[in-house]
Amino acid sequence: MNKYLSLLAAGALAISCNTQQPAETENEEIMTETHSDENFEWSVDKFADIEVLRYQIPGWDKLTPKQRIYTYYLVEAGLAGRDVIWDQNYRHNLEIRHALEAILDVYSGDKTLEKWMAFEDYAKRVFFSNGIHHHYSKMKHAPGFDRTYFDELMLAADIEMSDEALEAIFNPDMDKKKVVKSEGMDLVLSSAGNMYDPKMTQAEAEAYFNSIIDKNDKRPISYGLNSKLVYDNDGNVTEDVYKVGGLYGKSLEKVAYNLQQAAKYAENEDQAKALNLLVEYYQTGDLKKWDEYNIAWVQTTEGDVDYINGFVEVYEDPLGKGGSYETIVEITDFDASERMSVVSENVQWFEDNSTIMDEHKKKEVKGVTYKVVAVAGEAGDASPSTPIGVNLPNANWIRQEYGSKSVSLGNIEHAYESAKGGGFLKEFAFSDSEIERAKKYGSTGSKMHTALHEVVGHASGQINPGVGQPSETLKNYASTLEEARADLVALYFIMDEKMIELGLLENDEAGKAEYDNYIRNGMMTQLYRILPGEEIEEDHMRNRQLVASWAYEQGLPDNVIERKTIEGKTYFVVNNYDKLRAIFGDLLKEIQRIKSEGDFEAGKALVEGYGVKVDQELHEEVLRRTAKLNIAPYKGFVNPVLVPVMENGEIKDVNVEYAESFLGQMMTYGEKYGFLN
Repeated sequence: MNKYLSLLAAGALAISCNTQQPAETENEEIMTETHSDENFEWSVDKFADIEVLRYQIPGWDKLTPKQRIYTYYLVEAGLAGRDVIWDQNYRHNLEIRHALEAILDVYSGDKTLEKWMAFEDYAKRVFFSNGIHHHYSKMKHAPGFDRTYFDELMLAADIEMSDEALEAIFNPDMDKKKVVKSEGMDLVLSSAGNMYDPKMTQAEAEAYFNSIIDKNDKRPISYGLNSKLVYDNDGNVTEDVYKVGGLYGKSLEKVAYNLQQAAKYAENEDQAKALNLLVEYYQTGDLKKWDEYNIAWVQTTEGDVDYINGFVEVYEDPLGKGGSYETIVEITDFDASERMSVVSENVQWFEDNSTIMDEHKKKEVKGVTYKVVAVAGEAGDASPSTPIGVNLPNANWIRQEYGSKSVSLGNIEHAYESAKGGGFLKEFAFSDSEIERAKKYGSTGSKMHTALHEVVGHASGQINPGVGQPSETLKNYASTLEEARADLVALYFIMDEKMIELGLLENDEAGKAEYDNYIRNGMMTQLYRILPGEEIEEDHMRNRQLVASWAYEQGLPDNVIERKTIEGKTYFVVNNYDKLRAIFGDLLKEIQRIKSEGDFEAGKALVEGYGVKVDQELHEEVLRRTAKLNIAPYKGFVNPVLVPVMENGEIKDVNVEYAESFLGQMMTYGEKYGFLN
């Protein structure tokens, strides 16, 4: 096994952190003893369709005190904006959360009562989702208790709520879905998210953006990224900008303060410069300043500590404009990053040898950096449910001219691996050989897919001159198609002989394991995440079904993917991996063409035709088979607790402690970082 393979085979190594006695907290229990990987308790809580895990911070002890303080302030900056994502997700979320916190804080009754346990379950689901809508399906959580009982709890807690917020909890037909992307719907008016006035229509929002977008600008700002569309006093559509002194000003003032403190401890001048630009952006709300910051940030490649902070991903906006607040603070795993640097070093080779048309290829892929990192803290849309890989910035022109940063969250992947069981694979894999391949090579294939997706996939391809940005041309289908494109890049190259030549894989078995898993998941197993009768609306789920079902259909003449039914159980079996790879390459070519040319109708046809509709009979079977496994469809994390070591009122170092309770951490966060009413 060569030097690159050890990372992929073993995953990121977890190193225990030295801790001391914790600071006193009112709501949160803390684990204080040192943990090795062997005795670390990964699972914290399990409720509804969710399991909450912990993650460790490998490399913490290797940082200097100054670096640990730098990390601490970056994490504090992220948490200071926690309220923002709650309000972005739904206009009544903060009022509802405050009520839940007040009730949980004072309740002293019997906690074994069925109705209390139902209330606590509801509270946990709301906390996990940063609001009353499910973090993945976007459907509103249904309370397992009635209004009368909730009135009793509010009376005991001496609180009142608005009639509209109460109706939002108990009326299943009110604001029932946070993000709607279904064809034929008014996407803005029917979505409950809070990035538009609740009375605004899609036509009004699109007309506003069309009136302000400069289609001839080769370096366009990210229109609508940091604002809510509202009506002014004359009834005209305008933007309420997220900034200090503006919308969310009280939280963003705290975010900016902590970023300023972090800048004092930055590892180098480039880090400090980027942070100060980010502070200016929060103070002004100027999207040109956001671009200036992103250019500085993507060019800052030295140092052990990095971060993501801002209004970033646009999945929660049905029109793909508004960015959700999120932060991730990360420590570089230098050994793992060095092993995997070969991916970014060869990114031009991948581009040159892609199946996309020559005119859609970048002649020079600039500045792609890739690191394996350990997360030190997350907030906003990245917590409690977190990604495992990120590639930023999102602006196409910045990526093309200055490059991008890609990271794989190694300690998050390691925590997932450490906490999972094997029942799912045994139930849905067709043969013993498929199971054995997955056990031996599945983790390697998954990690390699993530690396190729983030580093090569999102950096690949270019838009034709004169064609607008995907959010303008492909509209509500842009995110699904971009994720499909990045997945297809990874799927196509993971089976290339170049992977073995570069020392990234020792043979093609990891690629085959990833093909097995991707088809199995895209065709059926991911359906256990949605309710009976639903269609698929989440972009990543749409992407996976689109890719898998299109490949299945294209391969029917040659039986490339075979649907088998044994004793009432359905399986999807890959019979020809080489032909499947060629099919992936064909679809990659077409989706890149759609993006490069801004072909809305072709993009719509792909997503609606292959990514949305659900085989209801197959869905029922999946739900029946997964129910007996008792495996939570969704997982997320509590964050480690960073505790400053103070001397004479000055911070000298930072220790790491581990939260015992998910609910305890949520209550602590509400008390400490609740800056918005």
